[in-house]
Amino acid sequence: MWHNKEEGFDKIDRLGQSRTPFLFIVSYDQNKIFAKSLDNLDSDIYYKLEQWRNYPVQKREKSYAFAKYPVDFMTYQKALNKIVEEIRSGNTYLLNFTFKTPIETNYTLKEIFTYARAKFKLYYKDEFICFSPERFVEIEGNTIATYPMKGTIDANIPHANKKILANKKEMAEHVMIVDLMRNDLGIVGSEVKVEKFRYIEKIKAGNKDLLQVSSKITAKLPSNWRDTIGSLLSQLLPAGSITGTPKKRTVEIIDEVENFERNFYTGVFGLFDGASLRSGVMIRFIEKENQKLYYKSGGGITIDSDAKSEYKELIDKIYLPF
Repeated sequence: MWHNKEEGFDKIDRLGQSRTPFLFIVSYDQNKIFAKSLDNLDSDIYYKLEQWRNYPVQKREKSYAFAKYPVDFMTYQKALNKIVEEIRSGNTYLLNFTFKTPIETNYTLKEIFTYARAKFKLYYKDEFICFSPERFVEIEGNTIATYPMKGTIDANIPHANKKILANKKEMAEHVMIVDLMRNDLGIVGSEVKVEKFRYIEKIKAGNKDLLQVSSKITAKLPSNWRDTIGSLLSQLLPAGSITGTPKKRTVEIIDEVENFERNFYTGVFGLFDGASLRSGVMIRFIEKENQKLYYKSGGGITIDSDAKSEYKELIDKIYLPF
């Protein structure tokens, strides 16, 4: 059962206050919120948040077929040009621009979920799955941490590590998102620190590897944070890494330029175990619509964005991580 924004965050608050372990799922616009104790969790919902999971590990045995049918470049470029005009007008400085791509595969959503390699995975009732490399926030003790991920490059490119760190466009994009997330954590906590700046992680992207650049930002929370988990999440959402900066105006522009509803894509899901909290951003996302599968993907656009490079990134992010 989905709750609206007010009911959903209120239920999350109540579950936290009783220290009940629970799973939560929040849509991008926060108008659909799922929150349920782990004891009563539906049998067709599966999750993985690093070591926390509720399904057995299985080895993939059958081969898979995978085809993607992305938007044509001219359509993409036309939409991107609108965003660049908004940037030139000073309405946004960084905008995460995404598209919906039809895909075909011989695997079911459940099979893709089961065999996908990712730190954060969610399967919801044969309706959608995500296999995300990106944490949203984690809370241990009274410390909250977030790990914005901005900057992607094919790991097979010679000197890929050095190239992605030296790329001025990627650096500007990453600095802006770190600044946004620092401000967001400052709303709910104190003593905000950037503990790690622009470190690289390798992720499996189908038949290739990608390098992705992340940072770690922390803050101190009040000792009673477990009583207000819903309120805390409501102040941080939507995630800055999948919207842009300034957040409010950028979200309005996203609504104008994207030609589909994000729905749960780029929302967040997470688990509270009674003491600590882990959550992931719902990227690397596939949903079923009228028995057809669609993959949603995109990337950050700045004044220095090159249309062909951004288009390639959108397509590179459409993969099964086996």
